[in-house]
Amino acid sequence: MFNSLKSPIFLKSTSNAELQLQKLYEIEPKLNPEGKALIQQDIKFLEYGIAGEKNVAFELKNSGMPMYILHDIYLTDGDLSAQIDYMVFTRKLCFVIECKNLFGNIEINSTGDFIRSMSVGGKIRKEGIYSPITQNERHLQVIKKVKAESRNNFLTKFLTERYFDSFYHSVVVLANPRTILNAKYAKKEVKQKVIRADQLISYIKEANSQSKESNSSDNNMKEWADSFLQLHKEQTCDYTAKYEKYYIANQTSTVASDPV
Repeated sequence: MFNSLKSPIFLKSTSNAELQLQKLYEIEPKLNPEGKALIQQDIKFLEYGIAGEKNVAFELKNSGMPMYILHDIYLTDGDLSAQIDYMVFTRKLCFVIECKNLFGNIEINSTGDFIRSMSVGGKIRKEGIYSPITQNERHLQVIKKVKAESRNNFLTKFLTERYFDSFYHSVVVLANPRTILNAKYAKKEVKQKVIRADQLISYIKEANSQSKESNSSDNNMKEWADSFLQLHKEQTCDYTAKYEKYYIANQTSTVASDPV
């Protein structure tokens, strides 16, 4: 009766990709033709990925659901790390979202392989791609370990690990509206983890309605999201290093002095 939240709130909306893209924009004019060709390709891929994440953000912002959202969360545990596109916290569940803005159409076969079909020069070319389901499952393992190790005592660590699967759901979202998903022969457990962006809110609502967990309060929901925001590690990467050999000679000193 004390819950007043009626719409989604982004506790973190920025992304590392946007920072990286800005850095690439800044150094592009300082590169020779070969370097410009390379960086323009990297910029294209970054822009495409960011556009896909914005499609997902649009769906979440317009869901009309009470939820807290974290965008681009980076967690580490020793040599393990996970860069998570979205973590969405509802009153019952946390959805760990891997966003894929892929060219072409996607088929998932009976063995769980992801096959992309693209039209190249008037011909259809097919190629296998790394399973985003496997990628996101690895993210969940890092989340589980980091969360358990953040607990203060053995009992809370045990409970976190014991009931983790009841509260955390992995979902791969295909963000390109033109992509056709063919999962006719995929296993049921695979079909349930791959959806289009326009299906995301229906998916979240359905998963919540089927969950047997009790509804949490607004405060508990926010504390849950905040606990991961506190575990987030800011990445300190030199996005310009790979382009150093392409600097125009009289621009080298200027680039070297740019802050990272």
